[in-house]
Amino acid sequence: MNLLRLYIRTLKLLGSEARLGWILAFANVLLAAAQFAEPVLFGRIIDAMVGAQAKNAAPEWTDLGVLLTAWAGFGLFTILAGALIALHADRLSHRRRHAVLTNYFEHVLQLPLSYHGGTHTGRLTKIMITGTDSLWWLWLGFFREHLAALVSLIVLLPLSLFLNWRLAILLIILCVVFTALTALVIRKAEAGQTAVERHYSDLAERTSDALGNVALVQSYSRIEDEVVGVRNVVAKLLGAQMPVLSWWALTAVLTRSSTTLTMLAIFIVGIGLYMRGLTTIGEIVTFTSFAGLLVHRLEQAVGFANRIFMDAPRLKEFFDVIDTVPAVRDQASAIDPGRVRGLVEFKDVSFSYDGKRPAVADLNFTALPGETIALVGPTGAGKSTALALLHRVFDPQSGSIKIDGMDIRAIKLEALRRNIGVVFQEVLLLNRSIAENLRVGKPDATDEEIREATARAQAFDFIERNPQGLAATVGERGRMLSGGERQRVSIARALLKNPPVLILDEATSALDATTEVKVQAALDEVMKDRTTFVIAHRLSTVRNATRILVFENARIVESGSFDELVQKNGAFAALARAQFLTGDRPKQIAASDNVAATDAAE
Repeated sequence: MNLLRLYIRTLKLLGSEARLGWILAFANVLLAAAQFAEPVLFGRIIDAMVGAQAKNAAPEWTDLGVLLTAWAGFGLFTILAGALIALHADRLSHRRRHAVLTNYFEHVLQLPLSYHGGTHTGRLTKIMITGTDSLWWLWLGFFREHLAALVSLIVLLPLSLFLNWRLAILLIILCVVFTALTALVIRKAEAGQTAVERHYSDLAERTSDALGNVALVQSYSRIEDEVVGVRNVVAKLLGAQMPVLSWWALTAVLTRSSTTLTMLAIFIVGIGLYMRGLTTIGEIVTFTSFAGLLVHRLEQAVGFANRIFMDAPRLKEFFDVIDTVPAVRDQASAIDPGRVRGLVEFKDVSFSYDGKRPAVADLNFTALPGETIALVGPTGAGKSTALALLHRVFDPQSGSIKIDGMDIRAIKLEALRRNIGVVFQEVLLLNRSIAENLRVGKPDATDEEIREATARAQAFDFIERNPQGLAATVGERGRMLSGGERQRVSIARALLKNPPVLILDEATSALDATTEVKVQAALDEVMKDRTTFVIAHRLSTVRNATRILVFENARIVESGSFDELVQKNGAFAALARAQFLTGDRPKQIAASDNVAATDAAE
């Protein structure tokens, strides 16, 4: 994407307000044309006065009055037009900036978890802020000065040929030399500025990473190490930035020198032409004004080139994110089936993250409405991946997953996920109040429904003990709450959503033994009359499951009830024995109702 295409795409983002943009553009053309009149009128007045002086007569006030009135009129027009253009350009740029920022935010939220897993949050936030800032400036600059500068250069140089082609050629030569030098600077500095922006992204990523894990940094005494890491990134950033700044400093010197050189050249050539009778004093004055205007417009053009060049890497990053097409998205014919019953079928489902090693392979099982299906097996066996496929974090490369006989890819994503509740092993809470976090599950939930859900999740007591109650802020990632409290809020959120399909990903992993008994009772109650998938981490959960699926090496190797699997004395029985770290026989495990914790499941 070269600079011109990048700039055109920036203007296309004006979207619904493009009409106002065209009006402002036309007004800029009129403004630029009006500014040409002033030097011409000024030259005509000088010629009238010089002509009268040569005749030893007073100037004709009738002629001068017309010229002065026209000059005043054009001047007043440029002042009023400039003010109106600036006002509406400011408003337009601010409105579009916030609209694009919101669209970017919505787009990023829709990108799959696989994308977010490989792209740091700090980098995405930095791209959003710097990208929209750059867009705002380019829109504002385009309507306030860039377009006028472009029109001035396009119109001024041909117009000057009609006034005096000899002086006009001098202006054109100076313009070409200046443009060539600017292009050379841009080419020299381009690679350096791309590296600069990459270092800025690294800086945003590293600082947000450290701040987001401040407890880890402090507990492991890594403050100095993290500061040193940031300093190293800053040093690389400055190392890449300084050569770029040197090139632009050279351009600034050339720009300022060009003003003096251009004026001097006009006077020298103009005097020579005047002595030969090939120009007038008024034309020399006119071209001197033209030269000043030309240099000013060139300075604006250089400033624009400098800014768009500096912003190009940021805009490229911004558009790269915008152009990212979600791998998981709605089909054109996708439907909203409403609330489903909960019949879930996996048929020959396979998926691989890297295309080489399968994460799950040839999964075949059916969960009837109201059944509880437990998934057990060693870490990395494919349990979490299987359930991630169910709520379309990814789509399988082969096979199909159906709910109530409908392929989940034929169901709108929002509708699918509205029917599925997930309680994650890693508790995910927003830095908002407890009530706001609970209403993520049901935005229109009443206070009474919230109290009922928190009570069933054994969260009501600790919420009531807080002076702010449900209005208490949980902190970033829920850090104002204990691990068990966070997990109970998460469970209450799922209970409030009341979905027909429930996924429990080690939902009681952060609870103490006493609280776990209470929460497990609540989970047993809420699992009734809904299809529930449990990634098991305690055998008490597995013991009550309708069916247990045992995963090994991305495949289901055993399936059955707890007692059936123990009697088989296969993979599940070995898993249970490993949990106890004893040589007890499988049937003794089956007979035990007080089952201890296991580390063998995900």
